[in-house]
Amino acid sequence: MASNRHSRAGGNPVSALNTDNLITDNLITDNIDVWTSAIQKRNSQGRGSNSKVELVGIKKLRELILELAVRGKLVPQDPNDEPASVLLEKIAEEKAQLIADKKIKKQKPLPAIADEDKPFELPNGWEWEYLKNIGHDLGQKSPDKEFSYIDVGSINKELGVIDTPNILTADNAPSRARKLVKKGTVIYSTVRPYLLNIAVINDDFSPEPIASTAFAIIHPLPGILASYIYRYLRSPIFISYVESVQTGVAYPAINDKQFFSGMIAIPPLAEQHRIVAKVDELMALCDQLEQQTEQNLTSHQTLVEELLKTLTQSVNADDLTAMDGGNIRSNEDRAGANSFQQSWLRIAEHFDLLFTTEDSIEQLKQTILQLAVMGKLVPQNPSDEPASKLLEKIAEEKAQLIKNKKIKKQKPLPEITDEEKPFELPNGWEWCRLQDSIDVRDGTHDSPKDAISGETYPLVTSKDFNSGDINFESARKISAKDHFEISKRSLVEVDDILFSMIGGNIGNQVIVKDERPFSIKNVALFKYYDKTATEPYYFKIYTENLASVLQDSAVGGAQPFISLGALRKLVFALPPLAEQHRIVAKVDELMALCDQLKTRLANSQTTQLHLADAVVENALTEEVSR
Repeated sequence: MASNRHSRAGGNPVSALNTDNLITDNLITDNIDVWTSAIQKRNSQGRGSNSKVELVGIKKLRELILELAVRGKLVPQDPNDEPASVLLEKIAEEKAQLIADKKIKKQKPLPAIADEDKPFELPNGWEWEYLKNIGHDLGQKSPDKEFSYIDVGSINKELGVIDTPNILTADNAPSRARKLVKKGTVIYSTVRPYLLNIAVINDDFSPEPIASTAFAIIHPLPGILASYIYRYLRSPIFISYVESVQTGVAYPAINDKQFFSGMIAIPPLAEQHRIVAKVDELMALCDQLEQQTEQNLTSHQTLVEELLKTLTQSVNADDLTAMDGGNIRSNEDRAGANSFQQSWLRIAEHFDLLFTTEDSIEQLKQTILQLAVMGKLVPQNPSDEPASKLLEKIAEEKAQLIKNKKIKKQKPLPEITDEEKPFELPNGWEWCRLQDSIDVRDGTHDSPKDAISGETYPLVTSKDFNSGDINFESARKISAKDHFEISKRSLVEVDDILFSMIGGNIGNQVIVKDERPFSIKNVALFKYYDKTATEPYYFKIYTENLASVLQDSAVGGAQPFISLGALRKLVFALPPLAEQHRIVAKVDELMALCDQLKTRLANSQTTQLHLADAVVENALTEEVSR
C-alpha cells in the first residue's frame, strides 16, 4: 500500500508511534519482528522496484492500518462531532442544487442499502453510502487545444499523486483523452485495478487537465475529503468489492457503473481529518520500518559477499571444514593457519547469522563452485597422476578419433598467455583451452518441421531445460529423417552436457541422464574424447561456475549469444582425475547442505508469513469486538 512520504520522516520508528489511539502498542511495537521478518521472494519486480524480495509483513501492516481506519477502529470517535447522517443530508442538498443549476446530470437513483448488504457494523456517527452519492464526475470533452494529459503512467503510486503529466496538442490527443478533472478530483484506474493506480489531483494543472477514459472520476462534494476517499479505495474492504465484480483474467477490469455502485463508510467530517492524519503518521512509520529492513538486507548481503570473497582471494587452498546442519565444526588448532583457513573460520563463527536469506545461500553455493574450480575445496594429493598426463591421454584419444574420421580436425587454438590465467594453479593442475579437454559442438541451427505422424524424436532447446533436467514433454517433435541427419554431427549421449548459447538464459545447462535418443537446436554440446580421463560432473561444476561470466561476455542485442568459438577458447583449469572425483563428492555434500539451509529458510519464511496473518486476524478480531 502507498503512503504519504511527506508526512513524517526521521527518528526512531518505534518511538515515533503515538500509542494514544485504538491501535495498541502490542499491535505494532511488540510485533515489529513479525512485520519485518515476513519476507518472500518477489515473483516479478514491480514498477520502480529493484528489490528481489517483497516485505510481505510490512505490506500486511499497511493493509491492517487501512482496514482499521475505514472500520472506525483507528482513532476514537468524538460524540461532539456532527454525525455523518447530517453530513449526507447536506451533500444530498448540494447535489440537488447542482442538478437544478444544470451543472451535473440527474442520474437514476440506486436502491437503498439493505442491512444485509452492509459489509460490517459501523461506529456511532458513521453511515454507509454509495460512491455515486458523495461526488460526481466532471463530464467529458474532446481536446480542442493544448492540454495536460493524465494517464496511468502519470500516477506516482507511492504518493498517490500526479507526477508531471504530458502536455499534448489537440492533434496528438489519444482517443482515450476525454475525462475532465480538476484539483480535488480522485481518479481510479478501472483497468487492472489490482495495481491500485489511484490518485488525488492536488494541483491546478495548466494547460487544462484531461484524463484517460481508463479512469473512474469522482469529484467529492463538500464534507467528503478526497484524501479519505483515496485511502478507502486502497483499503482491503474496497479491494475485496472490486475483486467480486471485476471481469477478465489477463486484464481484469470494472466499469464506471460498478465503481460508483461500490459502498463507502462515511465518518463525520472531523473524524475524516483525524483518520487521514493518523493513517499518514502510521504509514510514515511503515516507511521507516521498510527502509530499515531493506538497508539491513542490503548490508547483510554485502557482508556475506565480502566475507566469501576473502575465500576466493586467499592464496593457499585447504579442505573446507565440515558443515553440519548449517553449523561449522572447525579444529581450534587451525586458528593460526593460512589466510584461507582464517577467512573460513571468520565465516564459521557467524554462520547461522550470515546465511539466513535466499541470496546469501545462493552466494555461498556460487562460492563453493568457485573454490572447486580453483583447487581450494579439497586438498591436493601428491600421489595423484598430474593433469599433464591426462592431457596427453586426451590428446592421443582425440588424434585417434580424427584418424577414424569420427571427428574433424580443427585449427590449433592459441597458446594461453599469462594474462589469461585468472589465478595460480595448485600443484598437479594444468591450464588448457576447453576444446583441448572436451569436444565442444553445437546442435542444428536449422528449423526442421514439426512431425505430426510416424516415428518422431524430441528436438530439445534450452527452453526445455527445467531445474537441471530436460522436459521432453515441452520439446518439439521432429521426424526420424531430420533426427538422424542432425545426429550425424551432434549425437547426444548419456553424461554429455548441454549448454544454452542464446537468449536470456545463456549459461543454463543440464547433464544428460536419459538414454532416449533426441536432437538439439541452438544448444552447445560438450562431449568427451575419453571418459576414463574425464569426470563429467566436474565439467558440469565448471560450466555452472562460468555461467555468470559467459552471460556478461555474450554479444548481441535483443537475442544475445555466446559463440561456439568463444566456448572452445575458454581457459580451463584441469585437475588430476582423482581430484576431480574428490571435488565432485565435496560439492555434492556441500550443495546438499545448502539445499537443507534453503528448505529450513523456506519453512521459516512460511512460518513468519502465517504469523503475520495471525497477528492481523487477531488484531481485527479484537478491534471489531470492542
